[in-house]
Amino acid sequence: MDSITIAALPGDGIGIDVTHSALKVLEALGSKIDMRFVPQHHRVGAIAYQETGTALSDKTIRAAGEADAMLLGAMGLPHIRYDDGTEISPQLDLREHFGLFAGVRPIRPLTGVPSKLADPRAASIDFVMVREQTEGLFKERGATAMKSDEEARDAMVITRAGVQRVSDFALELGRQRKARGRPGRVTCVDKANVLGSMAYFRRVFEERAAAFPDVIVDAAYVDAMALNLVMKPWDYDVMVTENLLGDILSDLGAALVGGMGMAPSADIGESHALFQPAHGSAPDIAGRGIANPTAMLLSVVLMLDWLASHRSDQRLGDAARALERAIDLAYAEKRIMPFEFGGSSGTADITREVIAGL
Repeated sequence: MDSITIAALPGDGIGIDVTHSALKVLEALGSKIDMRFVPQHHRVGAIAYQETGTALSDKTIRAAGEADAMLLGAMGLPHIRYDDGTEISPQLDLREHFGLFAGVRPIRPLTGVPSKLADPRAASIDFVMVREQTEGLFKERGATAMKSDEEARDAMVITRAGVQRVSDFALELGRQRKARGRPGRVTCVDKANVLGSMAYFRRVFEERAAAFPDVIVDAAYVDAMALNLVMKPWDYDVMVTENLLGDILSDLGAALVGGMGMAPSADIGESHALFQPAHGSAPDIAGRGIANPTAMLLSVVLMLDWLASHRSDQRLGDAARALERAIDLAYAEKRIMPFEFGGSSGTADITREVIAGL
């Protein structure tokens, strides 16, 4: 039987709960496609930092790099911080170390999940936010320039190489989605009317778009996009943007489809990839059995799709579609309804129903 090693990084809070859910689902999937998913557990995050002095050890980095994929729960706790006041966030270190330049955040509502939008067109929302994750305003975190106690400066770093590779990723994704019946439209989101670095981002994106004549391209300022994602989110297909802007807009996108508990994400590099729910560690509900694992299970779908492409193994693609459909049906048939929507389905209930749906 073939095997796939998964670097399991549960982290903190409900990260532990939802990682356990994901591994149970992977075990069930593996039995159906004659493949073993072998988790390798590693301690990372705020509690690890508090107890050992390091949030992400060199040993863990090496092991994660040797695994076939990385699965991360959630990192950080509000009461445990670095000396400069910033949160423990080793997921950012993993992105930088492995060059996980494309943060992929699919936004798609599930039938049966209550929507915050009254317009019936909200049911057709289906877009992907692609966030550049290795530079931008996050690039020099930890290197803030302080002028006595009167001024603080952080640098925005935009490079040609960084914009090229994330633009190519987004444009190729637009092409793939067009082949599946989507519009095949990629929108560059920036603040090019004010910041020269953002104007440069847009210029390089437009240069790369010339190599994708079958893809529709346009651009929007981030403030206008924030408005449009509330007014008409169904109009969008793929968006590509700078690190901080993508961080903000992807959370707005999650709100359109039910909240962070429904928002998966993938961090993709040239040869490595990490998958995690977009939500945080939610320590107030950790260990109580009420955390919603849906975002993590949808992140597993993204992981299986990436592995299928990376290993050229159709069984993994089939597993991704089976899991996606099992999640969709569990909600559509109202067999599950998480606590945040007024339901009573806990972590184990949702996990059990999804496995039954496989």
